[in-house]
Order: sequence, then structure tokens, then C-alpha cells
Amino acid sequence: MKLLLTAFLSLSLLLLGGCSSEKKKGESKATIMKDEVKNEKITLKDINGKEIIVTPIEKGFTFSGFEDKVVLVNFFATWCPPCKAEIPHLNNLQEKYKDKFVIISVLLEENKSNEEIANFAKYNNANFIITNSPENFKFAQSVGGVKNIPLMFLYDKNGKYSTHYVGAIPEEMIDSDIKKVL
Repeated sequence: MKLLLTAFLSLSLLLLGGCSSEKKKGESKATIMKDEVKNEKITLKDINGKEIIVTPIEKGFTFSGFEDKVVLVNFFATWCPPCKAEIPHLNNLQEKYKDKFVIISVLLEENKSNEEIANFAKYNNANFIITNSPENFKFAQSVGGVKNIPLMFLYDKNGKYSTHYVGAIPEEMIDSDIKKVL
């Protein structure tokens, strides 16, 4: 019984916690100071080459091409188990609110080709936007820095910050928050 309880608690901590990106970030371009990027437009590129211009506004960001939509920004890495575990839940939310809501996943890994990320998305059945560009690290700094993943930020239709989530979060909680800002 103790073994079963220990295994359950260990698995719960893994899934409900997050992955620290400190090891990986130490080798990355994410050393840009927050003040240097907080008022600067950032150009993210999805794995198909489409650009998303992220513009800082007071208390949030706007995302070109997604005006009048609620935006969930998801910082993640392909090596992170909780990041992978949340994909089906994010897919459900994207499908449920597809006309009024968009998920933009921001990859925090270097030296991954778009082909590798497309294969990752296909294998994991991810049906939302995934960005893969050097500017991803600037964006991570502009939100205050990303130390643990998954990390998500919810913005209303006008780009104003609504809430954020650290680690794996129940789908129902995110769903409830989306309804509040729709």
C-alpha cells in the first residue's frame, strides 16, 4: 500500500508540476534583459513560416492576425513531460472555442528545425500554432522571464493580461477562465 501511495504521489508531482528550464536556458539566447525587450515588437514565426507580430500594450500584448480573439500563450519544450501531457487538453480547448480563441505555443529550445517540430506536433496530435524562432526567447523575457514550463498566459480579446498558469493545469480551470474573458 505504501509503495502504491509513493508511486501515485511521485507521478502526481511529475504531472502537476512543471519542468525547470534553467538547465536548458543557461545555454540559450534567453539572457536578454527584460527592460530591453518590454516595449519592442517581437516577430514570432510558426513552423509553417507564418509571422505573428507581438506588440506590447499596457498590461498585455496584441498578436497580429488574432485580433478580437482570446489568446492563450503556452511556453513549452519538447523534452518536458507535463508539456506533452497537456496537449490533448489544449486541443480540446482549441476545438471548443475555435472561432473566438487561439493557442500560440512558444517553443523554448534552440536548434530544432521546423521539420522536427512538425513531426513532434503530428506525433502528439497538436492542433494549435507552434512557433519556432530565435525571437521566442525575447518574448519569454518580455513576459517577465520563463523559469519553469509549461507556463501559460491568457489574454483577452483586446490583448489585456487575464491570468497565468504554472505547471500542468486542469483543463476545466482554463476553460472557466476562457469563458470569463470571451
